[in-house]
Order: sequence, then structure tokens, then C-alpha cells
Amino acid sequence: MSEQISSASTFYRDAARSIDGTQIPSAVSCAPSSVPAALKIAYLVSEYPKVSHSFIRREIIALEKRGWSITRLSIRGWSKDLVDPADIRESRLTTSVLANGARSLVFATLKVLIQRPLQFAEALCLALRMAIGSDKPFVWHFIYLAEACWITQILAKQGITHLHAHFGTNPAEVAMLVGILSKIGYSFTVHGPEEFDRARHIHLEEKIARSRMVMAISSFGRSQLFRAVDHGQWTKIKIVHCGIDKEFSDIAAVNPSLVKRIVCVGRLCEQKGQLLLVEAVALLRDQGVTFELVLVGDGEHRDAIERRIREYRLQNYVYIIGWASADKVKEEILLARALIMPSFAEGLPVVLMEAMALGRPVLSTYVAGIPELVVDGKCGWLFPAGSVDHMATSIRACLDAEESELKAMGEYARARALDRHDVDKEVVKLERLFQSAMGGKKRFS
Repeated sequence: MSEQISSASTFYRDAARSIDGTQIPSAVSCAPSSVPAALKIAYLVSEYPKVSHSFIRREIIALEKRGWSITRLSIRGWSKDLVDPADIRESRLTTSVLANGARSLVFATLKVLIQRPLQFAEALCLALRMAIGSDKPFVWHFIYLAEACWITQILAKQGITHLHAHFGTNPAEVAMLVGILSKIGYSFTVHGPEEFDRARHIHLEEKIARSRMVMAISSFGRSQLFRAVDHGQWTKIKIVHCGIDKEFSDIAAVNPSLVKRIVCVGRLCEQKGQLLLVEAVALLRDQGVTFELVLVGDGEHRDAIERRIREYRLQNYVYIIGWASADKVKEEILLARALIMPSFAEGLPVVLMEAMALGRPVLSTYVAGIPELVVDGKCGWLFPAGSVDHMATSIRACLDAEESELKAMGEYARARALDRHDVDKEVVKLERLFQSAMGGKKRFS
């Protein structure tokens, strides 16, 4: 019996330490105490710093340059495939909610249950409601509640009164539950397309209704959020564009590339359309067109893409180099005549604005927010999603373009990208929204 009591005491003490600070990484425990509460905020992402989430890193750093203290929270963390030094540095500043295992979540849940029984009961009821109609098993929503309990302890320790989540899926649900448990405000940024495709299953309407504000990254994205909620909620939905890294915008002049090389940067997955891109390359090869396609990225479709390359005997046409650092991505874009993004579904690809900022024409599809940024015939070429023939025609037009045309397109594209996606300008908009939300206002001008 004494051994059981000792074991229970050890469990309680270890779990308590994970909440009270002993085992919490310095990223959380060292938030500057001199920063006023009005400038302290926590960011919550499911996986961070993920290689494809550099736009979140830029947003956080831009806010910090303006005097904000940002506590970075990642539900699962992200350690694989990090090649960019900036992402590696960011990983050291990020705390994973699941880093201390299930015991810390269990203890946090029990602690909140004891200390805040009414709020816990309300959050539990909401978690049950979120499970109904969800495309995830019931148990996931109880895990989200446990994660929210853990985060609630962190925010209380840091004196943080606002939580911002990126993506309207599980991070937004966890943030919503934190809001109930801690009575603090939350907001979230929706990127798409997953949130739009699963709006009913992820109860997007509930998340928006309970939030202080919601940000979309394009007009198209905002319109999809309008569809998900009553029009009385529309005023809290604002547009904040993703910002361009200064590494991409800092070039002396637009110098077009005349090499017969096209680059595609992005996760190798179904929605990005790279399998169809390989078919377009095969079609052009059969027409006697010779050029190189470089795929920068990795993902679940890599094996299928490599098989398709072998089947079509395109080993001398298509090259996959995997994930790359920001410097390497910039180098590959500058070495190419243009960047192509043959997406089937999107929010608004950051790499398009990066390529445009580097003075490169882009080729992409008429989906989501892409036509808001890419003006067909001026920034590059747009083609219907899913059409191999139209894609091949656009690629051929790019390969046949004269230097003067490429230069004019590059200059127009650069000016447009820098005007619409300046990270410092966008973060000022975001800062004002945060300040309004933290002041308790429900509507924004």
C-alpha cells in the first residue's frame, strides 16, 4: 500500500513539475516579464515550425520586431525535415503540448476540473457537441479538451490574455476550448482549402461565432467563411495577407532567366497537382519540346511521382530535390525561367508571391485566391485546373517567350507581389486587430 501511495505521489509531483515550470522548455518559461500584458500573446499551431509554415514564422517575427512577446505552442511539434536555419532556430523557441506525454495532460485536466469545475463542465459539453458530426472519432475531441487544459495552465502562468491559432481545424477547436476554460479571447487564421472542404465536419461556424475575430488570407477565403456563418458574424472576418520574406524581396533588379527550366515548389501531394504536371511534361516531350522541370519539396505523393517519371521515361526531364532551405528555394527560383503551381485546391500559395517578388513569371490555375494575385498575361499564365492540355500550352508559351516579355512580366509580378504581400504592412493590420480583440471589442473597422 505504501508503494502505491509513493508511486501516486511521484506521479503527481512529476506531472505538477511539467505544469509548474520545472520541465517546461525555456521557450515558454522565459517570456519577458517586462513586456506589458497588452503585448503578450500565444500562437497555437498543430505542427510547428513545419517546413511549409514559414509564413507563420515570418508573421511571429514581424510582431516581435514591433515589441510583442509571442509564446509559441505546437500541439505535436515538428522536428523532421527541418533544413532552414530559421526553422531550426524557431524549433528551439517552440513548446510542444504533447512533449511531456499523456501524464501531464491527465494532470492538467484534473487540475482544471478541480479549480474551474463550471468552466470545465461547459468545455466538456462543447467537446461532446464538436464530436457529433465530426469526421474524427469521439476520443479526439476529449484529447483536444485535455490539450486545452494544459495550455490553460501555461497561459495563466505567463499572464497571456489572448490566444491565436493558425488553421481552422483542430488548433481552432483547442483554442475555443481554452477560451471557455480560461475566459480569455481567441482568434484564428484560416488558410484553406481543408477548412472549406470540411467546414461542417469541423464545426467552423461554432468556432467563428465564439471567436473574437477570424482572419482569411484572401478575398476568396473570406467569401468561403461568409458561406459558413450567419451574416451577423461577417464583420469579424478580416483579410490579412501572408507576407513575403525579405530574403525573397531583396534583389537589385529583375533579370529574366532564359534557360529552359521550370521549377515547382511545394509539398508533393494530391492537391498540388504534380502528378498531372508530370503528364504535361510527357506530352511536351512527345511534341519535341526539351526542358527541365525541378520539383522542390517532399510528401506523400513522392513515390507515385517517381513511378510516373520512370513510366514515362522522364528521368532527363524531371528532377526531385526534396525539401530545401529558403536560400536554396530562392536559388532554384532564380535559376528557372518561371515557377509553376498546378494546384487543384489552394488557399493562396506563398511560393507564388515569393517567385513573383524575385521577378519570375508564374504559371498556375484559376482556383481559390490565386487569380487575386496572378494577373493572366501580365504576371504569367493561368490555366484551368486539371487540364493537361491547357497546362502544356501554358508551359510551351512560357518556354517560347522572348526575353523582353519575360522581363516585363517579371517586373509587373514583382511590383504586384511587393505591394500586396509586404510582411511589415500586413503585420500592422494584424496588430491592430489583436489590439481591438484584446480590448474586448467584437466589431472592427
